[in-house]
Amino acid sequence: MTDRPESDDERERLLLDAMLGKLTTYLRMCGYDAAYALDDGPDPGDDALLERAREENRTLVTRDERLARRAPDGVLVTTRAITDQLREFSAAGYAVELRGGPVRCSTCNGQVERVGTDEPVPEYAPDPGEQPLWRCLDCGQVYWKGSHWDDVAKRIDAEENERDADEQKRDADETQ
Repeated sequence: MTDRPESDDERERLLLDAMLGKLTTYLRMCGYDAAYALDDGPDPGDDALLERAREENRTLVTRDERLARRAPDGVLVTTRAITDQLREFSAAGYAVELRGGPVRCSTCNGQVERVGTDEPVPEYAPDPGEQPLWRCLDCGQVYWKGSHWDDVAKRIDAEENERDADEQKRDADETQ
């Protein structure tokens, strides 16, 4: 397994194809600069994705086997269920873990910053004096660690537990 950088400034930049929208959201929540093929409109097609990945120095993550072969260092994700996709991404050598709080906007991929306790927030958000909040610098979306964060953490933990069990089974098989 390849060790990947841990800080947002150092983590590999990704471009996910149109079939990986939910995975894009999860990877953004894990702190990846994860561009999505449909962020700017309809699916641009394989050649445009490859060109964008090259121009923006991004690793292409795709469910398309032929496209993955064409992309330098492309990551192929073959499954449909999000926990399985996270497992495949992790098996390719990437960290799949939530940090202490949001780093990227799960909607637009912009960077987020902590909201001050005296800053105004939308009515739907908790009081920033009572709970840490973050705001996207690009779209203004406000985030906090609520039930959605907890649900994502549970899925990531489930993926990690299955991966650990698989590794233990392989180790046991190798010793027999």
